[in-house]
Order: sequence, then C-alpha cells, then structure tokens
Amino acid sequence: MRPGCVLVFCMCISVFLHCAISQPPTETDTYTCAFYPQTPVYSADINECETIPEACKGEMKCFNHYGGYLCLPRSASVIPAPEPPKPIHPSLENTASEPFNPCPPGFEPQGDSCVDVDECEQDSHDCQPSQQCFNTEGSFSCQCPDGYRKVGTECIDIDECRYRYCQHRCVNVPGSFSCQCEPGFQLAGNNRSCIDVDECGMGAPCSQRCYNTYGTFLCRCEQGYELGPDGFACNDIDECSYSSYLCQYQCVNEHGKFSCVCPEGYQLLGTRLCQDINECETGAHQCSDGQTCVNIHGGHKCVNNRSCQEPYVQVSDRCTCPITKPGCRDLPYSVVHRYMSITSERSVPSDIFQIQATSVLPGAYNTFHIRSGDDNGDFYIRQINNISAMLVLARAVNGPREYVLDLEMVSVNPLVSYHTRSVLRLTIYVGPHAF
Repeated sequence: MRPGCVLVFCMCISVFLHCAISQPPTETDTYTCAFYPQTPVYSADINECETIPEACKGEMKCFNHYGGYLCLPRSASVIPAPEPPKPIHPSLENTASEPFNPCPPGFEPQGDSCVDVDECEQDSHDCQPSQQCFNTEGSFSCQCPDGYRKVGTECIDIDECRYRYCQHRCVNVPGSFSCQCEPGFQLAGNNRSCIDVDECGMGAPCSQRCYNTYGTFLCRCEQGYELGPDGFACNDIDECSYSSYLCQYQCVNEHGKFSCVCPEGYQLLGTRLCQDINECETGAHQCSDGQTCVNIHGGHKCVNNRSCQEPYVQVSDRCTCPITKPGCRDLPYSVVHRYMSITSERSVPSDIFQIQATSVLPGAYNTFHIRSGDDNGDFYIRQINNISAMLVLARAVNGPREYVLDLEMVSVNPLVSYHTRSVLRLTIYVGPHAF
C-alpha cells in the first residue's frame, strides 16, 4: 500500500472515532459531519458502502467518503465539503477557454477600470417572462407587476379584496380588483366608495311624484290617485264608488277628483248640496204680465192673476160670491188662491201650511176642514185655536205631483144666527227630489 492511502485510512478512523465516541448514538440523535481532505489524493475513491457486504451492522447506516466510509445512525446526515481543486498535472497544458476577468462579479473591465454590467440589457438575467428586470450596481433584480407579489421566483396575484378596499362589493381580477356598488348606488370618484344615486333626477319611472331615499326611491301620487301594483303608476280613485253620500244628487268621477252635479232647476250649494233656483227672483221665467210667477222645487209655474170663475167675481186678491146672486146661496162666500211647494220623501207627520182667519166677528165660532182635493187622505187639519189651524202632511209623498186642496173655514154665531163659509184654495206642488 502506498503512503498516501495509509494516511487517508488513518484519518477516516480518527474522524469515525471522534463522531462515534464523542456522543453515544441514539435513534433520535442527528449527526452532521464534514470531511476535509488534508492531502491531495490522486487515486480513484472506492465506494465501500457498495463493495463491502453489510459494511454497517444493526441500525447503523453506511456513509461513503473519499478514501473510506462511516457507520452512523440512520438519523445522521453528512454535508460533503467542496471538492479540492484538481491540480494541473505538470505534463498537461492549461486548456481554459474563459478569459481572465480581474473585476468583481457583475462588472467587466473597460480600459483601466471596471464598469457595471447591465444584465437586463444584455439579457443575461434569469427573470421570469412576467417579471421586469431592473439593473443594479453589480447585479440586477426581478420585480413583479403591480397587483402581484413575488414568492420564490414566481409572481403570485394579490387578492386585494382581502383588505376591504371596497365599501360594498369587491371583485378580484388578475393583477388588480374592481369595486361594485349595490343597486341604488354608484362608485364615487375614488372608485372605492359608493354614493347614493338620485333616481328621481335620473328619470325614475314614477308617473307623478318621486321621492329619493338612501339607496332607492319612492313613488307617490297626487290627491285623488292611488299607487298601482307596480309601485310606479298612479291610478285614478273613483270616489263615487266608495259612498253614495258624497253628493246630494249625483256624483261624477273625474281624473284625480270628483264633482257633484244638480238636476235641472237646481244649483250647487257649496260642493255637494243642491239648492232650488228661484226663477221668479232671477227673472229666468217666461210668465206674461197677466200672470204671476210661482217658484216651485226644480222649476216655476205661471198662474193667471184673475182666476175667478162664475158666479165669483174678483175683489182685490180674492174671489167673492155675492149673496145677491141666486147661484151663490150654497157656495162659500170667498175663495183665496195660494201656492206652495214641498219636497219628496218628506218625513211625516209634517206641518206644511198654517190657515189664519183674516177677520173674526164677535161671538163667532170657527172650524176648519179639508173640503176637497184629498181623495187619498194624504193630509189632515189640526186646529190650533178659534182663528187658526195647521195643514199636516200625513203620509210621505213623491213628486213630481200636484195637489189642489180647498181648505174651508166655517164661521157660526148662534146669537145672531150668523153662518158663513170661506175657502183657501191651496195648490201644492211636490218636487221631484228630496231637496
């Protein structure tokens, strides 16, 4: 054996004893040994772990090294030392093709000085295609685009949505992100905050009134309209269908409102009541000079001023029948014409007309009764005292209808054997309505 081999073998035994004896091995221990040859060896190393059968016994593991091997626990690891530079044999020539560079790494000689090498420009860097190369003094750096971060040599997308940059919703995209707002909002100038949208100023589909609220809007209707099922359209309210008491006569529905109308011969009093037009006062009648205008409910009547019939003669405002005439013996002495109007469906009993004696003789006793015109018994007389009585409506009547009642007053004075009769001919017009 050559002296060099003996030296290596002794060194291996020394190291092995140092590693194995300095600390008793256990299964949980970890060994790390480094070997540095002290003397150049020019012979080829033999891998004893492969050539020697069962080089290490039991739980020991075989580790080959230059010029020998070690038996260490299986948990041990060996960090090999860098190989010694191979000496150039004196008989061989130096065939190195690399030019000698006296400058530090990242620099190159230029004249008598060293200048920086721009690896980015010379494309001698190892940056990924997605990265950007930046030259530095003596080296270079690889940087990722905005929105990415470097992990090892790769660029990984940054999920900006994790940092709650957006007020409402965040949508991550490769290398960036975008903010979105809930309905009723829009992005502010910073592209992150959300501000309310004034839908009313942007053409909200409200048919009448629009009220902007935070994040939405409300439609409202004018008086007389109601909001439709869609929440936008305003539909007319038919107020007349809700109640029959809105108007005294007739309700007419209109867009957004209603109005009351009255029948012919009436005029609206306020907004819902009907009032009879007195054509006799307004001059809207067609009566001649020889006639008298009598106002009735819903119209008027023109009656002749001289309506006395034989054997009666006109005396002032009444018709008289002189006792000197043979035909007047069984007739009332005087007849006075009067006219009045009442409404339909009047509540009963109802006092409608008072009879008053114009002259009373001393000691005379007066009685009142309906002489004619009340065939159905719709009226009766209630005597108040000796000189007056009240005509009472006994049953409700509907118009238009006309009654001509002869209300007779009989005066009797038994002391002087005085007996006389006078008639008030009352024409009653029943109007067509209850107003």
